[in-house]
Amino acid sequence: MDPDQEILFEMPHVIRQYKSGRVERFFTQDVPASTDPATNVTSKDVIINQSTGLWVRIYLPNLTQPNQKLPIVVYYHGGAFMIGSASDPFSHSYMNKLTSDAKIIAVSVNYRLAPEFPFPIGYDDSLEALKWVTSHANGGSDSEPWLVQHGDFSRVFLIGCSAGANIAHTVALRAGSETFPAGVIIKGMVLIHAYFAGKERIGSELKLSPAERAITEQIWDFVCPGTTGLDDPLSNPFAEGAPSVKDLACKRVLVSVAELDPLRDRGVWYYEKLKESEWEGEAELHESEGETHAFHVFKLGSEKGAELQKRTIEFLNK
Repeated sequence: MDPDQEILFEMPHVIRQYKSGRVERFFTQDVPASTDPATNVTSKDVIINQSTGLWVRIYLPNLTQPNQKLPIVVYYHGGAFMIGSASDPFSHSYMNKLTSDAKIIAVSVNYRLAPEFPFPIGYDDSLEALKWVTSHANGGSDSEPWLVQHGDFSRVFLIGCSAGANIAHTVALRAGSETFPAGVIIKGMVLIHAYFAGKERIGSELKLSPAERAITEQIWDFVCPGTTGLDDPLSNPFAEGAPSVKDLACKRVLVSVAELDPLRDRGVWYYEKLKESEWEGEAELHESEGETHAFHVFKLGSEKGAELQKRTIEFLNK
């Protein structure tokens, strides 16, 4: 059979890879950076690494003062590590609304995706983006003016959804051993419907059929080949031998779960493990009743979405 037609891996209606290496994504759409008429938020794309093509989309709200300083949110989109982007319509709409409602300057990271770029490449990109953002605390002629003029580097936050929440955790962990410019404080992290797993099933995972469980394992092997499976610390941050969370770069974490999300119990597990750990920070838990995975980006104006937005903004302003 033609290797360009023979399927190696497939998630129906999401992604397909052929033995030739060719990849098809079926959930692909991009919207340009612009001024959003609904929120009056302006966005623009900036390439931060010419050699790898790593870029970010920066969002600036309508300002009431010319030199107004705003909290900085570094955002990591979801998509099971293999779909989605900083320019997909769901992420873009969510960032416009969060930027407007919370009065922040936001940086959405377009990390590279598996399988073309197997993880941990995406983690490396995501940390690089955070370091690029914080490098602007010192200004400079080549700096991004929106960050220099309007970023409050004493109020930097990480937010991630689904796989992006997994990435945010890993970035915060790695950032704990990094040296940032004077004045930079990573104040907190918001993990929304985080994509974590483990070999030992918990909660609703116990109800998964053998076939459903096998799919979970196959997905992880697909995006992060060569690892130790679901108990790799990148998948299970509290597995035996995982790096201690004691030195997470932030001292406040908000974990958001959705009642009907298959990942709900794993999110609560993360929250409880974090509270039991040596980490000396403050963890909070928010649950959206009657909702499922990533509902807040697909149903942006819903009642429960507004509740989650309000809780997120309260966390950023605390």
